[in-house]
Amino acid sequence: MTSKISAILACTILTTAAGYFTGCCSDAGHPDMDKLNARAAQEYLDPIRPGYEGRNPYWNGFATKFIYAPAFDFKTIDGATGYRYTAEFLGTEMTESPRYRADQKSEDPEPRWILGEGAPTGESWTFTADSPNAALSPVWNDIHVGKVRLTVEGIGPDGDVTGIAGTKEFLRDFPFHGPYNSNVRPYLESARMAALFIHGLPAIQNWKDSTVPDMTYRHNTYACKIIGATIQLECLIARILPRHREEAELIACNAAQFLIDESQPEGAPLAWFPPTYYSNLISSSREENQGKAMTMEACMAGNGFLDLYDLTGDRKYMEQARRIADTYRTLQAEDGSMPIKVDYTTGQPVNGCKAMLTPVMEYFSRLERQYGITDYRENLRKAEKWMEAMAMSTFDMTAQFEDMTVLDQAPYQNLTNCASAPYASWLLNKEEISDSDLENAIDLIRFSEDQFVCWDVLPDPDGIRTMSTPSVYEQYGYRMPIDHSSAVVAKAMLDLYEITGDELVLAKAKALVDNLTVVQNPLNGQIPTSLDLRGGYKNEGRGFWTNCTYASITALLKMAEIEERLHR
Repeated sequence: MTSKISAILACTILTTAAGYFTGCCSDAGHPDMDKLNARAAQEYLDPIRPGYEGRNPYWNGFATKFIYAPAFDFKTIDGATGYRYTAEFLGTEMTESPRYRADQKSEDPEPRWILGEGAPTGESWTFTADSPNAALSPVWNDIHVGKVRLTVEGIGPDGDVTGIAGTKEFLRDFPFHGPYNSNVRPYLESARMAALFIHGLPAIQNWKDSTVPDMTYRHNTYACKIIGATIQLECLIARILPRHREEAELIACNAAQFLIDESQPEGAPLAWFPPTYYSNLISSSREENQGKAMTMEACMAGNGFLDLYDLTGDRKYMEQARRIADTYRTLQAEDGSMPIKVDYTTGQPVNGCKAMLTPVMEYFSRLERQYGITDYRENLRKAEKWMEAMAMSTFDMTAQFEDMTVLDQAPYQNLTNCASAPYASWLLNKEEISDSDLENAIDLIRFSEDQFVCWDVLPDPDGIRTMSTPSVYEQYGYRMPIDHSSAVVAKAMLDLYEITGDELVLAKAKALVDNLTVVQNPLNGQIPTSLDLRGGYKNEGRGFWTNCTYASITALLKMAEIEERLHR
């Protein structure tokens, strides 16, 4: 075992975690949060895969916020014998985003209130180092939450400044500092309420009498993702809410029939793949998306077919799922990679960008683990090898969303926890976990927290915190707190907790999941997709994604399982 992993496990607090749920670990009814907070602060001094280690390039050129001490790709200055780091505090003023569209109901790419330009406050923190690429660890825990301007100067033998190695402005974000609001209702009850909210939506009930989607729910335009998630959700309802089984099965079967009917025919380059884009709504209407397919999204449909096979025993759903897997075999290059986006008719990639392969790795693995189908073992091995060799060596956790462009994207320009956190979960759920798997998973989870988790948020000019926290941004290109992101990051943390018993990891995961119960509408069970505060007119245009709620439900169920296990 590597020394880094040994150190992580050595500092893990291995006392019982039942106190998170029963209040038995301290007089205050919480585990010793002071110790956990202190440990979190210490861990934040350890930079996340900095480029100077040589494992990967500097990945944070487009990053705008940090919880962990960062290190940057600043240039070496000729004649410099050392470097002076000055972190200047520019304040906490929030300003209205220039991308906020007050006159439109449509979604904005970031919250209304964002960190402003700031101005010098007279406070700064300084240290010296031998390199222009040192982490800010010496002063990191002294820097206030807010806007920071970092300047690194080369210093000559006589102490004079020989040049500027680099500058960077960013948000020094809130660290974890529990306790946070606890769950306001039992996790299992919350999951059931959320599932029944979706089940009762008119667009979902439509499937009882139709094999064509109700397009008044516009997100059905993303057929693989949304209708695939509909099938999975209804199969879940049939399992955990047996009173609704008959109706849920009917809905799932009709939704599945639509995906089968719309799939590419046998012999086509994307044979048996349902469409990523259906109809002409929202992002499906964009020219760059018409007649195209996001390759990983067929996994959503395939998993829906497998869930429906589990529920009904009907072999046609297993056959459809295997056909999708067969097409993935043809898409895979010799090096194990697959394109991120292709022409739906010809199968030709739209560019050279490669997909993050976690969804298809999970799909191949499920076919073998659950059903004993070994046909895809070599494809899985090649995909795993590519992910370790390429994704981890670049640490470019690039986004692959059907409603965001993948064209003309520079490396690291649009990073997302929706790539890093599921990959961490994949590594932690392997049958045999190596030291490097565990170390990589920990780095991926730390990255997900650093770049996307918001443990708290600065208030707007009215003194109101305009996001429900703790929550998680989705991606650089869409800086909104999304329930799906909270769910996948929490799930990765829970997977890590189950391997290590680390109470700090559990505390972080619990805070994220608990907030899903806090934001859940107590009157109808809806868990909102976006967790930002909006006025009435803007709130009317708030999007709702059923696949996101499905992810939240699975996170709630996992937390319920852990809670039950700890109470035994």
